[in-house]
Amino acid sequence: MCSFSSKQNPYGSLVFSLPLPSASKGHNKNLRFSMLNRRRAQLKEARQRKRMIVVKAEIEMKNMKLYMENQNIIEENKKLRKQAMLLHKENKALLSQLQMKLSEQDNNNNTNNSHSI
Repeated sequence: MCSFSSKQNPYGSLVFSLPLPSASKGHNKNLRFSMLNRRRAQLKEARQRKRMIVVKAEIEMKNMKLYMENQNIIEENKKLRKQAMLLHKENKALLSQLQMKLSEQDNNNNTNNSHSI
């Protein structure tokens, strides 16, 4: 006597609980596609992060060069101001000497004119 009849499935409900092969392939395909897209997005994000690091380093280098150039300009400006101040003082001293000589000449001319009258 056989314990299984022709109407009964020897595997019981296991056969019916497994997904159908066609549905499983479609699901696997979608899963692989989804994982591939996620991996592509991760790689793109990683490339962007690396690029941002490079760009940040380039910007910092340019910033440092500009800072150093600015410091040189400030130092040169200080030197030029000092030189301008010295030239201004010298100019004032020369102008004062010239005014004194001119006033002496005027005094001499006035005294000579008064004697001749």
